[in-house]
Amino acid sequence: MAGNGEASWCFSQIKGALDDDVTDADIISCVEFNHDGELLATGDKGGRVVIFQRDAMSKTSIPRRGEYNVYSTFQSHEPEFDYLKSLEIEEKINKIRWLRRKNPAHFLLSTNDKTVKLWKVSERDKSFEGYNTKEESGLAKDPQNITGLKVPSVKQIPLMVEASPRRNYANAHTYHINSISVNSDQETYLSADDLRINLWHLEVTDQSFNIVDIKPANMEELTEVITAAEFHPTECNVFVYSSSKGTIRLCDMRSAALCDRHSKQFEEPENPTNRSFFSEIISSISDVKLSNSGRYMISRDYLSIKVWDLHMETKPIETYPVHEYLRIKLCSLYENDCIFDKFECCWNGKDSSIMTGSYNNFFRVFDRNSKKDVTLEASRDIIKPKTVLKPRKVCTGGKRKKDEISVDCLDFNKKILHTAWHPQENIIAVAATNNLFIFQDKF
Repeated sequence: MAGNGEASWCFSQIKGALDDDVTDADIISCVEFNHDGELLATGDKGGRVVIFQRDAMSKTSIPRRGEYNVYSTFQSHEPEFDYLKSLEIEEKINKIRWLRRKNPAHFLLSTNDKTVKLWKVSERDKSFEGYNTKEESGLAKDPQNITGLKVPSVKQIPLMVEASPRRNYANAHTYHINSISVNSDQETYLSADDLRINLWHLEVTDQSFNIVDIKPANMEELTEVITAAEFHPTECNVFVYSSSKGTIRLCDMRSAALCDRHSKQFEEPENPTNRSFFSEIISSISDVKLSNSGRYMISRDYLSIKVWDLHMETKPIETYPVHEYLRIKLCSLYENDCIFDKFECCWNGKDSSIMTGSYNNFFRVFDRNSKKDVTLEASRDIIKPKTVLKPRKVCTGGKRKKDEISVDCLDFNKKILHTAWHPQENIIAVAATNNLFIFQDKF
């Protein structure tokens, strides 16, 4: 850590092919650390899940290094076709959420637009041989050929990591699933689409309970959609969901079975001076995350990230501009559809810093204590271990300084939508198109 209380970041690793020719299926669509940071999962548009495991040597080395190796890769979802609606269902992984570990195996939930799946990831380094009733190939023996009994033996084999589907939660969403969140009781989880939120029990696949339904009787009266939803980290009855109108609603399942009537609504009145044609679009919240302590939450809209105290609904306690220099570019961003990009945000383990992405492969880190922020770039130019990331600055007009980049030179095809922060250390994972960058605080 630097002396001013904020981390100085350096490059650790890059995952994924370094070719410029990127296939759509290889584009990373979500990133998620598990609860102790030992595993890091990514999902892509091709329906694959890749799990990385923390390198054992990197934890014990002095100084500690944040290095990860491929642990398991499996095909989570396949493309499907809805014959009733004549719609293709993409295999793209929208979200991954880890369950807390209860035994040697790991469990995670992954979802595409329609179906949530529960996966078990386990290790096997032993096999059994010398069966009485079946051949080594697995075929059953003819009982008449069994002349004697032998004791099967355990044989050591090279370590195998197996991913097996344990549950399939399908046919519960008419619209595209945008969020899943595991409850603190580790027995239930929620899944949210544009208009409804469903509550599931992990052991029950054929039914779910609808807890929020904002679909109007007449779809022409539709004014907002659900954009994200998450359970409280410790209160199993509390969850929040955000909307395209820029509001966040907190619901308590103890008060009513159907939580259409919220307990709290967090909303900041719009500044009249910033009112424009694009105001409604840029106020839409793309992500909401509750803090590890459960006292605060962050929300990301197009131009800023806000910190809310759950005890105060009227306004956020902190607001950080992410790329305010793009306000003058909203017209062209609307024309190229970038204004509809959904940027995610995340907390560090101590709730003292937050991170979110931007364009040109920039990402932003905000220190809540020192109120300092930094813009960093996930660039292939710095992929040498221990290379310290230089802060980047964007120039909006006038004379450009040597290290600055003009707002007109930003590449809007390169965007950091998905980021994750290690729950205990200063190790961050940043998804840039088909590459996963891993950075850590300076050695």
